Amino acid sequence: MTSKEQKQFLNEGWTLQVATNGPAGFPHLAAMWYVIIDGIVHFTTFGKSQKILNLQRDGHITAMLETGQRYEELRGLVIRGTGQLDMDPQTTASVMSVVANKYQGMPIPTETPEAAMPAATKRVTVRILPEQIYSWDHTKLGGRY
Repeated sequence: MTSKEQKQFLNEGWTLQVATNGPAGFPHLAAMWYVIIDGIVHFTTFGKSQKILNLQRDGHITAMLETGQRYEELRGLVIRGTGQLDMDPQTTASVMSVVANKYQGMPIPTETPEAAMPAATKRVTVRILPEQIYSWDHTKLGGRY
């Protein structure tokens, strides 16, 4: 994918597969809802979650977004980088409100930063600072594999 196509793919994507390095050396995978703010992937999670514990110990993170069911439809993008943690509840409430407006029907009211604040005090924002991005788009192969 071109850089422009990658940005569009991320903006339109739904569930991001996020991997951090677990304490026993195995990847810890989690599916996360996310948003793009200022060109950077952001998501929130509980401050005591395994993802956060892993990132505090080792900041490396890999995220993958993919789509397609048949081989000729497969498209995907991987971001490898550093997970930057932001513990500020105001920031997290703001991110939570953007997430809530992307993913309608959240189980708790978070459509505005004010509504998200009670939940935000228990959560952390993660920004994925990319070091490497790569992608694939089988729709461009034209049947040639």
